[in-house]
Amino acid sequence: MRLVRGVFDSVASSYDLMNDLMSGGVHRLWKDAAAAKLNPRPGETILDVAGGTGDMARRYSKLARAAQERRGGSDASVIVLDYNAEMILAGVGKGGEPEMVWTVGDAMKLPIPDASVDAYSISFGIRNVADIPVALREARRVLKPGGRFLCLEFSRPTAEAVRKLYDTWSFNAIPAIGEWVAKDRDSYQYLVESIRRFPDQSTFKAMIEDAGFRNVAVTNLSGGVAAIHFGWAI
Repeated sequence: MRLVRGVFDSVASSYDLMNDLMSGGVHRLWKDAAAAKLNPRPGETILDVAGGTGDMARRYSKLARAAQERRGGSDASVIVLDYNAEMILAGVGKGGEPEMVWTVGDAMKLPIPDASVDAYSISFGIRNVADIPVALREARRVLKPGGRFLCLEFSRPTAEAVRKLYDTWSFNAIPAIGEWVAKDRDSYQYLVESIRRFPDQSTFKAMIEDAGFRNVAVTNLSGGVAAIHFGWAI
């Protein structure tokens, strides 16, 4: 985990710009789709783990507030939790929404009581966790009965042609962009390699089920370049 902390210390200030450059801005569409899938509601407590600079939390806050304006209810609470203080500071510097609170914490040992949140999300962060099954069990622990689990993560392209093109882009262009923009080729080389080590869609789905989630479903995005895994704490 010390390696991961060092990587994100290094890239925090340029993280959002790099996401745009690496994905051609498509990550914004993936995040919009994931936020709509989570369907934040008034009065809910939503935990956004590996929340970084708050991209997903801002979406959740705005969706919950829009629902509140339509049908009433109390304010939602969106907790942004990240292992890396530099990422949190970068997010705070960008500004937040009234529903958002920020905290530093470990996905494998959440500083959150049992059965206390309505929805748990982790976007582009689970692959950097040292022990993924432990993090998934922690997600299950903190969710209320009937709570929702969502993970947005890079995955395995379903078509061979897309996979080859994506591999060429990832291993050649992304480290070069990292060197040019963030002056840090090594950190982005690590990020590319972490994507390749991450389990494919069906393997990760089984891991989520093993952690105690039910009705787990997978939605591929951009031909499987990324995927949403969604399940229920029932």
